[in-house]
Amino acid sequence: MGNTTVRDGGRDGGVQSVDRAITVLEILARKGEAGVSEVAAEIDVHKSTAFRLLGALETRGLVEQSADRGKYRLGFGLIPLAGAVTDNLDVSRQGRGVCAELASELGETVNVAVLQEHWAVNVDQARGPSTVATHNWIGKLTPLHCTSSGKVLLAAVSPARRTVLLDASGMLRFTPRTVVDRDRLDAELAHAGQRGYAVAVEEYEVGLNAVAAPVFDRSGEVVAAVSVSGPSYRLDEPRLATLVAPLLAGTREISRRMGWYTA
Repeated sequence: MGNTTVRDGGRDGGVQSVDRAITVLEILARKGEAGVSEVAAEIDVHKSTAFRLLGALETRGLVEQSADRGKYRLGFGLIPLAGAVTDNLDVSRQGRGVCAELASELGETVNVAVLQEHWAVNVDQARGPSTVATHNWIGKLTPLHCTSSGKVLLAAVSPARRTVLLDASGMLRFTPRTVVDRDRLDAELAHAGQRGYAVAVEEYEVGLNAVAAPVFDRSGEVVAAVSVSGPSYRLDEPRLATLVAPLLAGTREISRRMGWYTA
C-alpha cells in the first residue's frame, strides 16, 4: 500500500487517475448508469477510490447522481466539450464536398483549419490532381502568425485574445520571410480582415505559399479557415491572386451550409 500511495501522488499516479476517470466515463456511456460498487469492480479499485473519482467528475459536472437510486450517469458538463468537437466535425463535413471541388478546380491542396489553443490545426484536406507528392496536413498543428489559415483565425479574435495567443506561440522565425514584428503583423491582420483573406509567401516553409479565407457559423463567428497551398514555383504571388475569387466563393458556400446568411 505504501508504494501505491507514493506512486499515486506522482506523475505516474496522475496519469493513472486520468486513465481511470476516462474509463469511468466510458463505463457510464456504455451502461447508462452505474453505482460506486459497479464502477469499482469494472476498473478494479477499492470502492473508496471509485467514490473519489466519481466525486471529482461530479464536481466538474461530467457525471451526476440519480437522487432516487444513488447511481451515477453522464452529466451535462460533457455537452460543451462534445459541442466543441462537433463544431469542428461539422465544419469538416459541410466543407468536404466544396473543398474537393476547389482542389479539383485549382489543382492544389485545400485544407480546413480551426483554432486549437495557440495553433491552427488542420482537420480536413482535399488534394488536387497536381498534388500527388504533397504531404498530409490533417492533424498537424501549425503556427498562427506565419500561415495563411493562422492569420485568418488571428484576424478574427479580439486584440486581447490575439496577444495571449501570440505570447503563447512565441512568434518564432521559421524562414527569412517570417513576420516576427508584432506591429507589422497587426497591420497585416487588419488588412486581411478588411479584404477577407490572408496570404503566406514562404513564411512557414521555404518553397510553400498559401492563401486562406474564413468560414462563418450561423452567428457570424469565424469558426475555421480554408486554405489553398502549393509549391512557390507553381503558386507564385500572381497565381495566388487568381485563387482568391474561387476560394472566397467556396468559403461563402461552406458558411452558408453552416447556417450563415448575409442580407
